[in-house]
Amino acid sequence: MANGKSAWEVGEILHIAKRTVDAHVQAAVRKLGAGNRTHAVAIAIHDGIIGL
Repeated sequence: MANGKSAWEVGEILHIAKRTVDAHVQAAVRKLGAGNRTHAVAIAIHDGIIGL
């Protein structure tokens, strides 16, 4: 997601359904206290959870 991939693209890469990707993204958004997917990515990068 941090690299600009859509949920469908991530699903294709990981061989999982888009719906599963969406569920995982929403869980991450909730856990990070973010308002949306973009905000979650920004928080994760800032906190060192993910890197680019």
